Amino acid sequence: MLSYRHAFHAGNHADVLKHLIQIELLNYLGQKAKPYWYIDTHAGAGAYSLVEGYATKNAEFESGIARLWRREDLPEAVANYAEVVRSLNADGELKLYPGSPWCAAEVMPASDKLRLFELHPTDHQLLADTFADAGRRVQIQQANGFEAIKAILPPPPRRALVLIDPPYEDKRDYQHVITALKESLKRFATGVYAVWYPCLQRAEMKELPKEMKKLGAKNWLRAELHVQKPSSDGFGMHGSGMFILNAPWTLPQTLREVLPYLAQHLAQDAGASYVLETGGDL
Repeated sequence: MLSYRHAFHAGNHADVLKHLIQIELLNYLGQKAKPYWYIDTHAGAGAYSLVEGYATKNAEFESGIARLWRREDLPEAVANYAEVVRSLNADGELKLYPGSPWCAAEVMPASDKLRLFELHPTDHQLLADTFADAGRRVQIQQANGFEAIKAILPPPPRRALVLIDPPYEDKRDYQHVITALKESLKRFATGVYAVWYPCLQRAEMKELPKEMKKLGAKNWLRAELHVQKPSSDGFGMHGSGMFILNAPWTLPQTLREVLPYLAQHLAQDAGASYVLETGGDL
């Protein structure tokens, strides 16, 4: 399935949730003076234009990052994320949006490494162009990340954040996520795994969090942001979620502050809400 292009959705409410949690996880790992890796199974293009091309079709960023990036009342975690977006838009105009690899490269110590996988040939080339001057710090492979991560787990520093963010256009991706997590935990039980998923009225989506809770990690955290009530016809995405395995102990409290704020300011109708659940030793 190579039709999906994330540029259509760059900077929307789902990116806001995903990237602010990603940055929180990376900042937590960076508190220790020990190296770690960032591993991205579906890395995309790295960065996206908001003023030309796909992102302008539906302008989803206007109800996402555009509502937040200039606010002065942001909770700390949202402010950290907004600062990364501002760093890519130094002239003060919201023209570019950082994808997950860019966010990682911006907040990680310069000595720590990124391992990025992207199967789509066009996005793979754009990703390579984005990091053309990064040297050996960033390694990019045109590959199916679900399969490719097997070869690099466990990473040499024995510390890593693995982001799993498939498009879910193929319904099999839901099972691919579970399979990849099971195999990854066998190889690297102490890694931090972050899975993004869409909130849809679809059986596979409803089962995904239930299945991830059963994987045997030391803990788990489920965070969902719903920006509108589900549609009456059952179609469309009304929100998105992040499921974290081996989450840091600080994350639940951070999200207790962040999720109500996002539900208020990114709401598209009166059905906006959020979910926060934890299990294991959290």
